[in-house]
Amino acid sequence: MAKKNMIQREIKRSKLAKKYYLKRLAIKDQLKEAGSFSDKMDLRQNSKEMPRNSAAVRGRNRCWLTGRSRGYYRDFGLSRHVFREMSHECLLPGVTKSSW
Repeated sequence: MAKKNMIQREIKRSKLAKKYYLKRLAIKDQLKEAGSFSDKMDLRQNSKEMPRNSAAVRGRNRCWLTGRSRGYYRDFGLSRHVFREMSHECLLPGVTKSSW
């Protein structure tokens, strides 16, 4: 189980990312249309003034059951430990243990 403060931090980051999404999108569009270098630098400064955690890139994928961030399978939303346990108990449809 992940630390509760780490999970809360991820929740906070996702809320900030949603809050500033449209503002970041507007700045990106203005950057594409900006012609002069000084205009681009001003727009970059505007984007730097926003909180760092408002960028969607800073978010981590976490297991929905344990909150573990490493060994994460996107298709299932689970960490490797939970994935293995659930697949052995036949709780994941379509997953079979391979042998060769």
